[in-house]
Amino acid sequence: MGPPELARHLLVVFGATGDLMQRKLLPALHSVAPVGDAPFVVVGVARQPLDEPGFRAQCVASLTSDGSVPTGDAAAWAARHLHYVSVGAGAPEDYQRLSGELERIEREEALPGNRVLYLALPAAAFPPTIEGLGSAGLHRSKGWTRLVVEKPFGRDLASARALNALVHQFFAETQVYRIDHYLGKETVQNLLVFRFANMLFESAWNRDRVDCVEITVAEDLGVEHRAGYYETAGALRDMVQNHLMQLLTLTAMAVPAQYEADQIRNEKVKVLRSLEAIRPEEAVFGQYGPGTVGAAAVPGYREEPGVNPTSTTETYVALRLKINNFRWQGVPFFLRTGKRLPTKTTYIHVHFRSPPVWFFPATSPGEITANSLRIMVQPDEGFELAIEVKKPGHEIALQTQRMHFQYSEVFGPLADAYQTLILDVMRGDQTLFVRADEVEESWRLIAPLLEHPPALRPYPAGAWGPTESTALVTPGGHHWTEG
Repeated sequence: MGPPELARHLLVVFGATGDLMQRKLLPALHSVAPVGDAPFVVVGVARQPLDEPGFRAQCVASLTSDGSVPTGDAAAWAARHLHYVSVGAGAPEDYQRLSGELERIEREEALPGNRVLYLALPAAAFPPTIEGLGSAGLHRSKGWTRLVVEKPFGRDLASARALNALVHQFFAETQVYRIDHYLGKETVQNLLVFRFANMLFESAWNRDRVDCVEITVAEDLGVEHRAGYYETAGALRDMVQNHLMQLLTLTAMAVPAQYEADQIRNEKVKVLRSLEAIRPEEAVFGQYGPGTVGAAAVPGYREEPGVNPTSTTETYVALRLKINNFRWQGVPFFLRTGKRLPTKTTYIHVHFRSPPVWFFPATSPGEITANSLRIMVQPDEGFELAIEVKKPGHEIALQTQRMHFQYSEVFGPLADAYQTLILDVMRGDQTLFVRADEVEESWRLIAPLLEHPPALRPYPAGAWGPTESTALVTPGGHHWTEG
């Protein structure tokens, strides 16, 4: 039986035969309610002319592909919880027919009329799907209706505003859940607890104690099978506008008045509105060439299948940002993301200031490593605090030691981010979802780089990006953390 706070509802997934549904959403839904009754019934919607047995067979194959779910369990679960409706070409009459099918399923399943409409679709399909839903009256139901929209939400500020306007023709903002799956990660959520429940850190979380903040989202993989999308997106749209900006706002925001969705999102928007406009010399774009990642030789981006051999798409972005508010004035925030970097890792590294006075004999300020806190988002979620200690012996000699906490060591395996976010949608909790003004502010900030991108700098696969990115951080004696 599902958790008691979850009202019974219909979960309608548009794009149900696509990669996101089969690879991410199905396992998450199965984890929410693996056996017996569930608080939801899933209706897969797509253009393919599948029947329900065919759709269920496809879903069973996805659930059992890695051996984690026995075939018999998956088949029983699919038969109990999954339905399928084709919308054909997506004409108005197709959506009217879908409306009738949803009402039929609700009657058969004795559901009260609550609905989640999940757009697991390519971004180009968002507008026609939303218009189709509105034309058929599917933005309303007997109970509540919630709309879930995946990233990317727009391609630039103008398209994000247009998409928000279209969404708001039919849905109130309180009904809309814009997903950024990074916000479902346990460590990202714990940032609020870590900062605001521990006075030790919150009292030092400002310009008086912090020297700089580094946020890195590194991928060791290349473009893989996403060349068609990536060629029109690039790292700036794909990662910076959403994932990195979300990590930045949670790191820099002030304490909200209450632990409530809009109060938290208000503080995040304040951070975005306090950011200085990005100047050309504060951004570095790169593109990976042939190189070695691990022990394997890999091709350059332009040699990847489906990529234009003269492509100018950036696979690496590094930024130096300044937040003009009372808390962070004068503290640089360094953001970077890239493909074909040495390792897959995501972290927030807070570098504290060195002591203002140095009095230890036989040592110098240059021999001390300033305290730092690294918040690991993936792959090993946790925290690492670097402090200075005295080595044993007569001489005063210092050594850096690291105190660490890992979620897996204490709590065991963590829930997948999509499982967390889906449960929040079902509960009606918008805390971990991106609001309309937040989306538009993040697009506004990177608009100058979209209009006038900096020169593309090459870097070999397996390196930490172009050498030019070092010049972003060296003023003030800063440096990127490698690894």
